[in-house]
Amino acid sequence: MKNRVVITGLGVCSPIGVTIPEFTQALKNGESGIRFRPDLEELKFSCQLGAIPQISEEKKREYLTELQLRNFMSSGILYGIIAGMDAFKDAKLELAKNDEDPLWDLGIIFGTGVSSVEKMHESLMKIHSKNVRRLSSNTIPQIMVSGVSAYLSGFIGAGNVVTSNSSACSTGTEALLMGYERIKNGQAKQMLCGSCSDHGPYIWGGFDAIRVTTHKYNDAPENVAGPMSAVTSGFVPGSGGGAYLLESLESAQKRGAIIYAEVLGGALNNGGQRGDGSMTAPNNIAVQKCIEMAVEDSNVSASEIDYINGHLTSTIKDPDEIANWSKALKRSGSDFPYINSLKGMIGHCIAASGSIEIVASLLQLQQGFIFPNINCNPIHPDILNTISEEKIPTKTIYKPINTIAKASFGFGDVNACVIFKKY
Repeated sequence: MKNRVVITGLGVCSPIGVTIPEFTQALKNGESGIRFRPDLEELKFSCQLGAIPQISEEKKREYLTELQLRNFMSSGILYGIIAGMDAFKDAKLELAKNDEDPLWDLGIIFGTGVSSVEKMHESLMKIHSKNVRRLSSNTIPQIMVSGVSAYLSGFIGAGNVVTSNSSACSTGTEALLMGYERIKNGQAKQMLCGSCSDHGPYIWGGFDAIRVTTHKYNDAPENVAGPMSAVTSGFVPGSGGGAYLLESLESAQKRGAIIYAEVLGGALNNGGQRGDGSMTAPNNIAVQKCIEMAVEDSNVSASEIDYINGHLTSTIKDPDEIANWSKALKRSGSDFPYINSLKGMIGHCIAASGSIEIVASLLQLQQGFIFPNINCNPIHPDILNTISEEKIPTKTIYKPINTIAKASFGFGDVNACVIFKKY
């Protein structure tokens, strides 16, 4: 018999909040964390906007020592530590003491896209200038992709599998499903999962170069056209981290833990960069199959899904995504579930996008609200030919929701979809 899996802890470090209460209120208010970035203007970026978490020095000292702060270079690892440790704390679990065994039944799968490019650049400059001996002893932990999961493991004392996945924009959703499978199959009782992403020109420059970021709103960041709009011109790059503590239902019940939701199931696949798929564009058939497999794996019917948190990126692919959801669920018009996208508020947080959006999805499920799609009017006509306008809320809706779908699609033609149910 397979174990049932639930969520018992959440953590977030986002451009609209670095605590769960702050983040929740910003969601309900439809606040934007997108800001003008003078550094990008100076570097002559086409898109001179960005969205990053605002973290005070006092906040950092809640998680890191003075020595760690002096050596800390990676914004992504910092975001991951804040989100991950907050999710662990939210679940009311105890750290393993230094003189005790590790927590053998608790593992970590915490992913990222790249880690500390700025630290790598600093290292390369020292090597090129023949100053290799001046490299920091923290260089390797900072630049290895598994650095974030390694740091979290050291703080917590995790004794089960500790690793970092990397699957572009699907990373956070993939991490959750990997942790889910491990608990479902009895290989762990608790899994801390999530993802994070660095910020800055070294990360964002490539997206600017391929012109998938917007260049039309540098003087008006509050007006950036959001996902599903007819006048979208690309996304705004963002960064941050999100985390969730997955746990077997049996373990959660024994502890008397608060349960945010049950993970019913999900699916991962790839379009093979065939058909209309490529390194940067999704194979629509593969996207549909991923959604269909997730619904089947969750043992629910498509008609039960009340709400979708879309990947929707403010690009020309938004109408395709809506069409894929409609075909996969066989629902359209007013029968289509409510749908929204967080990227209108926080930009596209790349590898952290799935995890931050999952946290937002679970908060909506737990508290019974649907946050607004900001700056999405006028809605793209192809989207309105598929679903009814009232299913794309532009103001917060307060209503119970029971079963939700969250999907992420990433470069490399990778797809991930998960189904949650209110417990």
